[in-house]
This record gives sequence, structure tokens and C-alpha cells, in this order.
Amino acid sequence: MTEWSLVVPRRDITASRGRHVFGSSRVPGVLDYAGHEFPDSAEMPWRVTPLGALTMILDFEAPARSLPLSPVLGLRDRPLLVSQAGPARGVTVALTPAAAHALFGLPLRLLANASVSATDLLGRDAVLLTEQLASAPDWTTRFALLDDFLLPRVRSGPALARPVHAAWQRLTSAPVRVDAVAAEIGWTRQHLTVRFREQIGLSPGTVGRIARLHRAVSRLPAARSWAELALHCGYADQSHLNRDFRSLTGCTPTEYVTG
Repeated sequence: MTEWSLVVPRRDITASRGRHVFGSSRVPGVLDYAGHEFPDSAEMPWRVTPLGALTMILDFEAPARSLPLSPVLGLRDRPLLVSQAGPARGVTVALTPAAAHALFGLPLRLLANASVSATDLLGRDAVLLTEQLASAPDWTTRFALLDDFLLPRVRSGPALARPVHAAWQRLTSAPVRVDAVAAEIGWTRQHLTVRFREQIGLSPGTVGRIARLHRAVSRLPAARSWAELALHCGYADQSHLNRDFRSLTGCTPTEYVTG
């Protein structure tokens, strides 16, 4: 999960008729920027799966939706259902746990499966930043402003415990057993689980499942069969893939592809 992506049914993306503008960042732990501009629309449901990142959406023009203004979304272990209507303009910032911990200065368990306004976490700075971004002439300028805002805060903020950070990187880079990760960093599995959940927000096993899901989604276009996909991505069998996919996304692999 070195990149972040929204995994939503394709019909949701098509129906939005929106415009996305993507940008990279020079801030360590900021994975991507995604500007969005959606026209006025009738109420539309979105289903978003767990991501390998925390996201902060800064609203220039907020739609009517079931989220706070400029929400920060913590790591999740279940799909997020959002109802949205009306025009929307803003930018989404994707953050690794290390960058989010440094930026917000709190244990990420407080954000797990939750959505909190950026103003509640960053105070007046979030309001001023959003105003600057909204009035900027183009997306290139907006992404540069975000870098200037985030870089000093991420660099000077608190760091994750090194063993926790190492465990995150190991779990998200390739299939691996939690017992093996605990042994590598010199902790018991129980101690790793407690410390990891406190600082990251989810258990090591759940983070591994989410990483495996994203590997499966990235391989979907080239997979010749569901059984082959399950084998290459570390699932026990096709049934295991189906169960995990439904649990994390709210739909089966077939429904995702044809939706």
C-alpha cells in the first residue's frame, strides 16, 4: 500500500460526472493529493472501502452529506457508506499513519472507523488553509500550498514508535504472518497487537487483510480467474477471497467488476 486508492463500485464513479486532478507531494508520508470538482447532483450514495491511508478532505464547497465539514477519516476495517448531494469542490490528502500521527499529534486509535472535522484537529489553521486553497488560481498552486503547510508540521510532529512503524511497513509491503512480524521486531504477538492498535488504530491482522485486498484489486484486470487471483494474493482459496472482499468492500468481487 505505497499508494492510496478509493475502491468503490464503478457505477458510483461513472454516475458522479465529476473531475479529478491528482498531484504528488514532497512531504514525507503524504501519498497523494486528489482535487475534485463535482457539479450539482441529486442525492447519490458512495461506498468506500478501507484504505491503506488516512484521508483529510478539505472542502471548498461542501455538499450535503453524512460527514462533517472537511472530514478527516481514520483507518477503517469496514466499508463507509456516504450519501452526498449538491455541488462539491475540494481536495483530498492521503496520509500514511506516520504522517497522520505527526500532523494531528494523537494516537490514531482515536480516529479509527471515525470521521472528525479537520478544524477539530488542526484548529483555525485548517480554516485558513482551506480559504487559501479555494482562492488559489489553479491546482498546481493548491498542491504547492499544501506542501508548504504540511511539511513543517509533519517533520516536527511526534513519531510512531520505531517497532510499530517497522511492523506497518512489513505488513503492507507483502503477505506475512503477524507472528513473524512480531518475532522480527522482538515483541510478542500480544504486545505488538496492543501497541499497534493504540498507535495505528487497527490490529496488525486487519492491516494485513486490507493490504491483501488492495493487491487483489490491482491485479483484477490481468487475472484469468478468481482462483488464480486468490492464489497470487495470499488467500487460502477463492471462497476466502470472496468472504474477505465482501467483508471489506460490501460487495463480492464479481459485483465490484460488473457494478
